[in-house]
Amino acid sequence: MTGRPILTAKATRDAEQAAIDAGTSVETLMERAGEALAEAVWQYAENRPVLVLCGPGNNGGDGYVAARHLRKRGVPVRVAALADPATGAAEWARKEWGGWVEAWTEAEPAAVLVDCLFGTGLSRPLADEVSGRLLDLAERSRITVACDLPSGVETDSGALLSLIPDCDLTVTFGAMKPAHRLMPAMHRMGRLVLADIGIAAETLWREIHAPALPALAADAHKYSRGLVHALSGKMPGAIALAAKAAARAGAGYVRVSTSRSIDNLPSAIVQTDTATLEDSRIGCVLVGPGMGDIPQVLTLALTAKAPVVIDADAIGHVGEPERLRGHDAVMTPHEGEFIRLFGDLSGSKADRALAAAERSGSVVVYKGPDTLVAAPDGRLGFAPPAPAWLASAGTGDVLAGMIAALRARGMDGFDAASAAVWLHGRAAEIAGPGMIADDLAEALPQALALCR
Repeated sequence: MTGRPILTAKATRDAEQAAIDAGTSVETLMERAGEALAEAVWQYAENRPVLVLCGPGNNGGDGYVAARHLRKRGVPVRVAALADPATGAAEWARKEWGGWVEAWTEAEPAAVLVDCLFGTGLSRPLADEVSGRLLDLAERSRITVACDLPSGVETDSGALLSLIPDCDLTVTFGAMKPAHRLMPAMHRMGRLVLADIGIAAETLWREIHAPALPALAADAHKYSRGLVHALSGKMPGAIALAAKAAARAGAGYVRVSTSRSIDNLPSAIVQTDTATLEDSRIGCVLVGPGMGDIPQVLTLALTAKAPVVIDADAIGHVGEPERLRGHDAVMTPHEGEFIRLFGDLSGSKADRALAAAERSGSVVVYKGPDTLVAAPDGRLGFAPPAPAWLASAGTGDVLAGMIAALRARGMDGFDAASAAVWLHGRAAEIAGPGMIADDLAEALPQALALCR
């Protein structure tokens, strides 16, 4: 699994300690982080005046180092400290800065504000006066930059422990943190830069990135490119959207079992009034969009030997999640469907997604503005930000059809789901803010062209 690594607060501390145990000093790691922060600020804001806010810990130490490197570049830079350094490395960094340190309460704003107060591992709200002062300085700056995480964000859940400003740029080190891609924090980060400071980020948690799709063989035919068999229900419009998306996402052959003809379905999609799933050429079965209250359709889908994508109404008829074990399933619940199937699980959204995947033995696409893809083996993909206009009727049906197509093309469940989630977001960007789900499916060929 590729994509930028993501580490929890504890995993980050462990990775840093491993680097230290291997001979890299804390000060060296801090120097690398501060220099990377300064480079990112310079690239983004050029020579605009900078105010760096330093906290007492190592996040503040990164700030002193960054200020020193910005000064070397000729940037007008000032430093204000919330408190004296509380760690040896931060004390070293302040000494190396060597310049004047302003009182936190008296510092005047600058065009660029760099927040180095608190980073990874914050577990309690900021004091009201600290939060208020940070917000005031950010409001009076043109650009706000966060070091590692905006101060006031809980690392592992993305929860806002305090009110935080909207950042234009966030610079993190070694690995991304869950909060960078979990709501409500993720949309407060601005542009996200990941800097390499020489720590090993060994993890099964990754940001989903542009997929490498299966190459088309020179002798390919419609069945080798993947046959998706979709099962219709009470509302044929939803399965029509999903089938159209499956065809646009690269399936060689899409057919729909339906008891009545579906209008406006592309002629390339086959409609059949039979529902047999014994065809060994089927690469993936799709069930749920528009199914309605007909649990027998899900039961039929689970008789297939092919992989299955379970969406929408079908999720509500699963019953016990363990029923899906052994069925090579991908399911795509939104928050309400997730809770109805798995109950009110504890932990962060990442914890809940992995628990659901392990319990069901299935790949779980836990949808939302911070979509996650979880596999029973512990792999976890975090979707990059996608347009808010995806929140409209039918877009989930399109996603289900895309997953089915990529699964039928031979990708494993996790990779197919991750690729579809990435393409879904890019297609929405291409379709634009006035899109409806039909437009999303039409934009898929352009999104596919972005892939390697």
